[in-house]
Amino acid sequence: MRLVDDMAHVIELGQAASGAGCRDHELVSFVGGGGKTTLMHAFTRELGGRCIATTTTKMDAGHNGDLTTLIEATDQEIVAATRSGPALVWRTVSGGKALGVEPTRCDLLFDMVDYVLVMADEARSLPFKAPGTFEPVVPSATTMMVSVIGADALGRVIADQCHRPLRVAALAQCQPYERLTPKAAAAVLLHPNGQRAALPERARLVVAITKVEATNAGLVEELRGELARLEPAVTALSLAVSG
Repeated sequence: MRLVDDMAHVIELGQAASGAGCRDHELVSFVGGGGKTTLMHAFTRELGGRCIATTTTKMDAGHNGDLTTLIEATDQEIVAATRSGPALVWRTVSGGKALGVEPTRCDLLFDMVDYVLVMADEARSLPFKAPGTFEPVVPSATTMMVSVIGADALGRVIADQCHRPLRVAALAQCQPYERLTPKAAAAVLLHPNGQRAALPERARLVVAITKVEATNAGLVEELRGELARLEPAVTALSLAVSG
């Protein structure tokens, strides 16, 4: 019975945008680790409309989600492309990495379309992280910041599963060779010197827990409970393993 209860709050990836409470006009910045690119593409497919996906850092050029991809395009070309469906916008591609646009350009494009979705952070394919000095790179017009953690980080050694493990441990007030407990993860996710330091004043914070399955559902439920205890106003999504 407990296992059923643990999985009851888990939603499918294709329901992520509605679960996060997306409105008709949003600039969504994705930060953290644990599948930001997959989540951004899920938002893109669900939201539809005049939608732009991009990054303010860099991303794997192979992860374009089969979207119409524009490189070195003008604002007018970008807006025109979104009339036929969502478009992925990159500044250039080098060495298999796509480099994105400046945060200020994201702000400007947001005035021209329904949605701008921004990968605003890097985590070296690890499921959790704490930001460095110049991270994340969040546009000032962001209306929703989605802080992502992969459920596969929970219960695992911080030094093995986290990007910038010393920073994670410092914010959680533990050691990097300890396991990442739900309580420690919640402390990092909500810490004023963590990703939320880049949260624009009027933006909403959403925590997205990805890659949830039966084997980690109990830890995820503990994390959700800790987040609700610390800050009830923050929306927390539990998203099932895709595929």
